[in-house]
Amino acid sequence: MDVITFGETMVLFTPITPGPLRFTSSFQKTIGGAESNVAIALSRLGHRVGWTGRLGKDEFGIYIRNFIRGEGVDTSGVIFDENNPTAVFFKEMRPMQEPNILYYRNGSAASRMVPEDLNEEQIKTASFLHLTGITPALSPSCRETVMHAISLAKKNGVKVVFDPNIRLKLWNKEQASGVLNVIAAQSDIVLPGLEEGTILTGKKQPADIAACFLEKGVEAVVVKLGDKGAYYATKAAQGFVPGYTVTRIIDPIGAGDGFAAGFLSGLLRGWSLEEAVRLGNRVGAFALTTAGDVEGYPYWSQICQDRRDTEVLR
Repeated sequence: MDVITFGETMVLFTPITPGPLRFTSSFQKTIGGAESNVAIALSRLGHRVGWTGRLGKDEFGIYIRNFIRGEGVDTSGVIFDENNPTAVFFKEMRPMQEPNILYYRNGSAASRMVPEDLNEEQIKTASFLHLTGITPALSPSCRETVMHAISLAKKNGVKVVFDPNIRLKLWNKEQASGVLNVIAAQSDIVLPGLEEGTILTGKKQPADIAACFLEKGVEAVVVKLGDKGAYYATKAAQGFVPGYTVTRIIDPIGAGDGFAAGFLSGLLRGWSLEEAVRLGNRVGAFALTTAGDVEGYPYWSQICQDRRDTEVLR
């Protein structure tokens, strides 16, 4: 297994036409969840990936499991909960603005996740454990599950990659900062966005944000800067990698998860940190070109369809 990840995946309803949801009568059904987004993107890039989570034992839960499994991701660790439902969310496509996201996830099956749901044998076979800051925000038991996953990874020599992915609809800045800084300090690689980095460190410049995490013992930090690219740093090196120009952005949701997948793909291929960041930027740019969380993620054949593309990447 190259990467193992877990968290909440929901059924996503995206309106066929833009505008206020009160005027919408037709939706496209798909899925969305930061961790499964990363898993699917990595699978398309040719890696062996596992995703696990707790889903409702309902039609939506079966749909999610089948969708993710159909993308070549190992879902053998998925647990179906007979007592709690699968969560759903809606995108409201607003002209000239980013989509408005409406979640219906309180009391979901995923929020009932407990440490016993994790399979140590599955984690120990992976090169990387990918975590986000969404899961610990769902409930105290989910928080315990994340910390248990970190302890299992460390016990088995598995690198921990942490994307803070702060969701202020789930908790406030103070709560998020307290919990996520603890997780970051136990991670090997941290991937904050610029605003997230400021919330967690109080710093505003990428280099200062990275320095704060490095002082906590993190091996490598990549600060995502949106269309401007990304700044990376270790104790020995640092640098900036510009982003890719996307002439027409359809939907920005999922770009950060695409970056994480591309970045991890680069590391798994033995590339340097700078090369991995460049691949992360490229995969993230693909995500901007279609509606939906995962629909735009490229296959490795698309990344390498022109030899010059690979030369630019590396």
